[in-house]
Amino acid sequence: MIKKDQVAIVTGSSRGIGRAIALQLAREGYRVAVNYYSNKSAPEEAVEENRRQAEEVLREIENTGSIGIMIGADVSNSQSAAELVEKTVEEFGRVDVLVNNAGINKDQLMLRINDDDWDELINTNLSSAFYCSRAALRYMVRKRYGRIINISSVVGINGNVGQAHYAASKSGLLGLTFSIAREYGPRGITANVIAPGYIQSDMTKDFTPEQREKLLSAIALGRIGTPEDIAGAVAFLASPQASYITAQIIRVDGGLSSL
Repeated sequence: MIKKDQVAIVTGSSRGIGRAIALQLAREGYRVAVNYYSNKSAPEEAVEENRRQAEEVLREIENTGSIGIMIGADVSNSQSAAELVEKTVEEFGRVDVLVNNAGINKDQLMLRINDDDWDELINTNLSSAFYCSRAALRYMVRKRYGRIINISSVVGINGNVGQAHYAASKSGLLGLTFSIAREYGPRGITANVIAPGYIQSDMTKDFTPEQREKLLSAIALGRIGTPEDIAGAVAFLASPQASYITAQIIRVDGGLSSL
């Protein structure tokens, strides 16, 4: 059983996979910090929409009987990422689980990827995990306990056409995770990677019938995954039952073969 005082931070948890993870951890008994994207330079309408979605997640967390807080932060910025962790600790007194889920994608062929797009994906998908992990580890080391779970992708393992920057950022999470696992395993901290396959999202819902048929033919289970499929794997890795699992990649892809 999860101790009622254990605390989880889930980055990018106002929607999609992050939302499902936050809700699953709340059902497991964690107090959850819901992070949504907030940046002074971002359009006010977009930030307000992110905040509204986070408020909905927070209400759902409270409906589970757990406790949550919502914190706006741009985790691709080191100071903002550190503040996310600090505000969580100020509110709850600790951080036990960090799920680095925040990420973006902008499909483009290699020769058409400009420097700004490269930097944006690396900062959002990879640097953010480093910044948040560094901040959280300071508290986990003191407690000699922690779970760091990084959401990568099967693309980070296999690569994919039109996703060189995305694949590089997601592959970088593997090396980061394995290094954390080896450095901090002696302090009771585990670090693992979840590599989702194709998951129901705004991207997959726009597939043509031909694209969907080709995709499903490559998935052993014959269906596209759900955010809840990923959330279940996260909950397991965060649990006491996974205390001897570290430096591992858990593929949650339905048995996806190379397309």
